[in-house]
Amino acid sequence: MSDVIFTSKATAKNGRDGHVRSSDGIIDFDLVNPSDNKDAKGTNPEQLFAAAYSGCFDSAIHLVASKQNKKVDSETTAEVSFMKDPEDDGFKIAVTLNIEIEGVNPEEAEELAQDAHQACPYSKATRGNIDVTLNPKAVEKPS
Repeated sequence: MSDVIFTSKATAKNGRDGHVRSSDGIIDFDLVNPSDNKDAKGTNPEQLFAAAYSGCFDSAIHLVASKQNKKVDSETTAEVSFMKDPEDDGFKIAVTLNIEIEGVNPEEAEELAQDAHQACPYSKATRGNIDVTLNPKAVEKPS
């Protein structure tokens, strides 16, 4: 095993209709299954995964850009879909990453997204396990 830099800890109780809390209390949410109860207030594992993956991937964009001596501004939105898995009659997830990058042309945005996908720990963890679609887009800096 590699050298551990830090470890985060969270505990869920009673699954999708329960509660999740991080050990430091920063995350402290009721869990709600949106397919069962659209009006209930709370979060769900897919929303938490989307937040985590988008944050990690956007950091990877900046890491690979800095290694290429590029100064960028970026925003990554992760869409995590919960769906039926026809292979085992269970469930699975898929992810679409919408990446807006300022400071590069469209070809460079595509290259940075592909490079970030190789570097991002969440991309590494999910590679070959779930479908991940990258939608990079070069955007102009506002005047």
